Amino acid sequence: MRHVLCSVVFCLLAGTATAGADLAISTFNSVCFKAGQTATVARERMQQIAGAPLPFTLTFWDKTLEPAPGTPGLIERRCEVLFDGAHTAAAIEALRVQMATPPVFGFAVDLPETHKPLPGTALIEGRELLRGRVAVVHVGMRGDQTFMAVDRLPAGWEAM
Repeated sequence: MRHVLCSVVFCLLAGTATAGADLAISTFNSVCFKAGQTATVARERMQQIAGAPLPFTLTFWDKTLEPAPGTPGLIERRCEVLFDGAHTAAAIEALRVQMATPPVFGFAVDLPETHKPLPGTALIEGRELLRGRVAVVHVGMRGDQTFMAVDRLPAGWEAM
């Protein structure tokens, strides 16, 4: 009986972890592709979906809207979520659906020289956007956590 109970507890914990990952992934896709957000607005939108405090780590800035000291020079905007567990396959699948949903999130281009695959990378892809901007979508693992990120580079980044 004890073995069965432990299996049930494990199953409940595994189900909770998957639900947490699904929430992080869907929240990322719902908020991170929206333009015109400050860090406060992005956090508030995510909290409306996922609750407060957020059940994942959020990194967000948009230098076109507010100062972001200590951030990489050529990245004008970043939205990233980091959550527990190995969920890269689910994250990539959901990200691909999101990028193909109208309005389509640009089209694939060579990876800008500002980015490179890091240890744990499951997906990294450059996307050409409107007005000469380029975005980089990135999914991978950091230790025992999955991350999803989208960075936006300004128009003319190659000349900077």
